[in-house]
Parts: sequence; structure tokens; C-alpha cells
Amino acid sequence: MNHSSVIESLLFVSGKPLQYKKLAAFLDISEKQVKEAIANLKAQYKNNTHGLQITTTEKEVQLGSLKDNAQQVQAFLDLEIQGKLTQPALEALTVIAYRGPVTRQELESIRGVNCSLILRNLLIRGFIKEVKDKTLGLPVYSVTIEFLTYLGISKTSELPDYTTLSAHPDLEEFLTRQE
Repeated sequence: MNHSSVIESLLFVSGKPLQYKKLAAFLDISEKQVKEAIANLKAQYKNNTHGLQITTTEKEVQLGSLKDNAQQVQAFLDLEIQGKLTQPALEALTVIAYRGPVTRQELESIRGVNCSLILRNLLIRGFIKEVKDKTLGLPVYSVTIEFLTYLGISKTSELPDYTTLSAHPDLEEFLTRQE
């Protein structure tokens, strides 16, 4: 197995810093091997004309955009934040509002598609927040107070048909089958 390739993929989909020890445990290799794989990746990015770079600390590693591209990346992100929400983002936000807190896996089961980028966009806009669920050990997503304020409500139970839609029997049965 090419550890550098797998680590690169994990850094890409994560979108946030990952701890060396978590990567080592997940890949069932030593932290030293993780650091060597990351050093190889850093060298590849440094020697080529990529738009990405790998940033490291003593305990963590993250994939990010190249410093030289910061101005263009920031302008693009500002456009993304200010623009209208896409239909898929609205669907995901609706699921989170009515079902939250919800894991990414639950959201993807309901929507039937990968939601990583949509979640990232909603987090950037401040419509949702991510917290680690102590029971599941996974991040869960729920709407923020800013989102509720934007809608002019004080709690999700004030959403239209909240009681009916938040615990719809068909959805409950579907989610039970997915486990």
C-alpha cells in the first residue's frame, strides 16, 4: 500500500488538520512511517508547480492552498459565501435543521450523495456547527443560532411541520435499515 497516496487522500477529504497518531492508528503503521510519508508528499509539492502545500506542526498535518494563491482563493471563498445557496446545500441544511444533530454519514444516507463539500460550505457560512458526539465518537452537525436568527425563529421546533418531519416514520425506518 502506498501510504503517501492514502494520507494525501485523507488530508484532501478531511479539510482540517489530522493528528499523526490518528493517521498511524487508522493506517496501522507507526507515527514515524506517517511522518516519512508526509515528508515525501511535502517534497513532491515543493518540487512541482502545485497549487497545494502540506503544513505540519509537531502533532498535526494539513493540506491547504499555496500561500502564493491566497488572494485568489480568498476572493473565490468570499464569492462562495456571498452567493446563493445551491439546491443541494439547501437540501442538506434542511436535513440538518429537521434531523440535527446528524452525522455526515446519516446526511449522506438520506441525500444519497457525498456531502463533504456542502458541509464545508455551510460551516464557512456559519449556518451549521460541528461538534464531536461523545457517544458516537464522530462529528455531528446542527444549525447555529445565527441560522435560526436569519430565519427569525428561536429554536428548530418552530420550523414548519417540525414535529411531523423531524421524526417521520418512513425516514426512521430507512435510517434503521442503513445501520
